[in-house]
Order: sequence, then structure tokens, then C-alpha cells
Amino acid sequence: MGLLTFLLLCLLVCSSSAKSSSKIGVNYGQLGNNLPSPSKSISLIKSLKAKQVKIYNANPQILKALKHTNLQVSIMLPNEIISNISTNQTLADKWVESNILPFYPKTRIRYLLVGNEILSQPDKTIWFNLVPAIRKVKYSIRKFRLHKIKVGTSLAMDVLESSFPPSNGTFRSDISGRVIKPLLQFLNRTKSFYFLDVYPYFPWSSDPNNVNLDYALLSAKNLTYTDPVSGLTYTNLLDQMLDSVYFAMNRLGYPNIRLFIAETGWPNGGDIDQIGANIYNAATYNRNVIKKLSTKRPLGTPARPGVVLRAFIFALYNENQKTGPGTERHFGLLYPNGSGVYPIDLSGKTPVSKYGKLPVPTNNEPYKGKVWCVAARGANKTELAAALAYACGQGNRTCDPIQPGGKCYKPDSLVVHASFAFSSYWAQFKKVGGTCYFNRLAVETAKDPSYGSCKFPSVTL
Repeated sequence: MGLLTFLLLCLLVCSSSAKSSSKIGVNYGQLGNNLPSPSKSISLIKSLKAKQVKIYNANPQILKALKHTNLQVSIMLPNEIISNISTNQTLADKWVESNILPFYPKTRIRYLLVGNEILSQPDKTIWFNLVPAIRKVKYSIRKFRLHKIKVGTSLAMDVLESSFPPSNGTFRSDISGRVIKPLLQFLNRTKSFYFLDVYPYFPWSSDPNNVNLDYALLSAKNLTYTDPVSGLTYTNLLDQMLDSVYFAMNRLGYPNIRLFIAETGWPNGGDIDQIGANIYNAATYNRNVIKKLSTKRPLGTPARPGVVLRAFIFALYNENQKTGPGTERHFGLLYPNGSGVYPIDLSGKTPVSKYGKLPVPTNNEPYKGKVWCVAARGANKTELAAALAYACGQGNRTCDPIQPGGKCYKPDSLVVHASFAFSSYWAQFKKVGGTCYFNRLAVETAKDPSYGSCKFPSVTL
């Protein structure tokens, strides 16, 4: 299908879908050991004026707490059982019967996502089981007459091998024919959505010198980008990313499938070496996304003007048990105690101009200087001892100074020794992918932990 035909079809789709506005929701993750109860969480979600909520499982306590609310609900079938369900209709039926029927329709379940970012997983076997599993789940949904529930799966932006310019959007060659095309065929036939996890923060933070921050935050006033092939003009990075997926779907012959933003957000904090992760940027991005998506007349994107875009903001809480860099634990609209990280109204009815002042950002430029990796406050001693042993077992003489007689042996403290070992390990291995993490037992610091003749190794940013 040619570019002109694609754009004309988009205009036809736009004119038929411009009557309703978006319903903005929130992703309710549960990877924290200090989060409020499901019933309290649902009250907090209502206070944010969300219209929808997405959970990453089918937690019965949460689904029970959602009964008789007006919230539309998205649930998820876990990655771990996709391969088994892909070849077993009975198993799919039992999962739907056990996890949906006890709550539906009093809990307004409207979306069932089969897996989370499956095509970003290293295990390729599960990739090719995804669509067969989706088909079996859809058969179960029909069998139990759950006609209001749409079935799909959430995918990250890394399913594209090319996204710039947007008109060059192309799915990866290793999945395009065998996975994506059958998936699009299913979504098109069942009138479901392409559920997309899309974060402008990541392309901006990986190339802040060439990607304008305001453009990524949807705050640019006089900055635009014109796609040299399509001629479409963009005012923000989010629209570029969304349109690259539209163009990729068009390349495979599916120009009319609707996008649903399954996740988007901006981190409110992170590690010292993670640029732009702060409250000011997080509030600015999320408020601007809500403003864009909640206009009375839908704005859509340059390739699909006027199309309604539904979205879940990521995430409800800062979740302290998420793995990876510090930003992963700082996407929340709320702290675990239920207080707001910053004021926000998911209904879009509060004008951005009505919010108060935000903390001035201090990390929109890359940090320059030395950084150390030390034991986190309150770390479990047993786990800390195991992490110390691991760090000392890696690299070249990583822990010699904390051995008896070494310059850093005294004080003979587990926390001090672990901090030295973590810093020494990170200094040796950061260039090849080593992190200051150690399963949440370590944190970065710009304060030199060295003392006396004991000098802690550091990383220079």
C-alpha cells in the first residue's frame, strides 16, 4: 500500500472516530513490599480521577476491590504460562474460568493482555507461541460469552528495527513475518487494539545532545520536525514514536488497527548517572500527555489526525522491588504511603496552568564527576553478605584491601566491606555492563566514602 493511500485511509478512519474522547487510566503495578492494600489503592486511583486501571496479573484481591466501581479494567495472563496455553485449549478455558468468571461483569474487565513485552524477551521460543496462545484465549472468551473483553498483548518499541523518520517505521525482520503479521491479522479481525509501551524518556536520555528535552516533554513551543518522506510535521517525540508504529503496520498491509498506549510515563528519580529523571520532568510529561489525549476533539497524531488514543500512565506507585536501574523504581504518581509525588488529574479537567510550582530540576545535564557504589541503608545482612562474597569473587583482586591487614579491613564492618566491594566491582566492570545494583542492596553516591588511608575505587562520569 502506497504512502498516499495510507494517509487517505487514515483520514477516513479519523473522521469516523472523532466523536469520543480518550479514557486515561493508570498502571497498577505491585512490585513493592510497602504498598497500600488493594482496597486503599482503588480509592487512591479514584482520587486521581482515572477512568481505567491496568494490572499485570489477575490478582483476585484487586479484582474483588474493583467490583461495583466505574473503572474499566485491563488484566494480564502471565508470560510464564503462554507456551503451555498455546497448545492447550483446555488450559486456556480453565484460566479464563478461574480468573475472569468469578468477577465479571461486576468488575468491568474490558481488556485481557496475553503476556507483557514478550517480543523483548531473550527466549525466542515463546515469541512463536504468542499468537497461538492469543487465539486460544480469544476462543475461551467467546465460549464464555465475554463479548465486551478485547484480547491482545503489550509490545515495546524495540519490536521495530527502524523508527526514524516515522515514515520508515519497520518491524524487526526476525518477527515481522512469523509473529507480527499473524498478530495484526488477529487484531484486525477481532477489532482489538495494538497495545504499545512507549516512553520518549529513553530515546531522549540516550541522545540528549540531539533530541531536545522540551520536544520529548511535549513542551516545545517553536520546534518542529518534518518527515522528509511523508511531509508530516511533528511537534513532539511521542507522536513520532506512535506514527512509526502506524507506518510499520501499514507496511504489512494493516493501516486501520487502533493503537492503545499500554504504558507511558517519565521517571521522577533515578541513579546519579541517569539524566533527566526528576519530579519536574515527570510531572511535565504526564500532564502534557493527559492534556493532549483528553481534548474534546481528539488530536490523534500527524499520520492519524483526530483518532482517539486511549492510554494508561505508568505507574500508580514508586515500586521498590522492581529490578534494574534506579529509574525503574521511580515512575510512580504516588509514593507507597499514598501521598502524591506531584499533583495530577488523570481526567484532564485541571488545566496545566492551575498546578503549583514544581521543584527545579538539577539533573537535566549529564552528571560529571566521580561516583561510588555503596551498600543501601537497611539492607538485609544475610543478603548483603552473599552480595559481598559475589563481588569479591569477580575481577582482579577486587577485595584485597578489605582482607585482614589491608588498608580497608578496619573497621571490620559488613556494611563498610560490602560498600568497598561494590565500588571496586563497579569500577572494574561498568564499561562492560556491570551495574551498581546487587539486587537492590546497593546505591550510587557522589559522596566519597573513603576514610584515612582507605581509598574506595570510583567511576568517573
